[in-house]
Amino acid sequence: MYEYISGRIAEASPAHVVIDVNGIGYLLNISINTFSRLEGKSEAQLFVHENIREDAFQLYGFADPSERELFRHLISVSGIGANTARMMLSSLTPDELKGAILTGNVNQIKGVKGIGAKTAQRVIVDLKDKLGKEPLDQKIFAEQDNTIREEALSALVMLGFAKNSAQKAVDKILQENPSAKVEEVIKQALKIM
Repeated sequence: MYEYISGRIAEASPAHVVIDVNGIGYLLNISINTFSRLEGKSEAQLFVHENIREDAFQLYGFADPSERELFRHLISVSGIGANTARMMLSSLTPDELKGAILTGNVNQIKGVKGIGAKTAQRVIVDLKDKLGKEPLDQKIFAEQDNTIREEALSALVMLGFAKNSAQKAVDKILQENPSAKVEEVIKQALKIM
């Protein structure tokens, strides 16, 4: 079992990268998220997931272990294969995908090419408890719908509130209620400020 592969980037595209390790080129399938983290680099260390089937031996590479872990959770869901999981991680950042699963946002997951409503619901049902047990970055919820956060902040600053205190209030509200609309966020922030 490979844990990671480090070496010179011989070739890179949004779908795959070839890592040269002492004259041997390893082709790793990657997500667009990982590709964006490799841009401008001549060397890389990618965390590996091996996908061994009767007809193929494929390597999938990830910029960090948490993205690989999310990939492994996704392929454990019935109906989600390695390429579909990679497509999901290319369409949404790992934090956005985790946030969508934990908040039950079927529409956001359904927005990924090839994912229907039933598959999106299955992903949420199968992974919500698993991901809920892992330590979670509190910024996931704030980043999930950044436009609502920015609009609410802008409105509060225009009303004369200090940006720092407005940010704390808005982040607290969105953490407690990630699906809140802009008007609700502003009203609740006015009550606690």
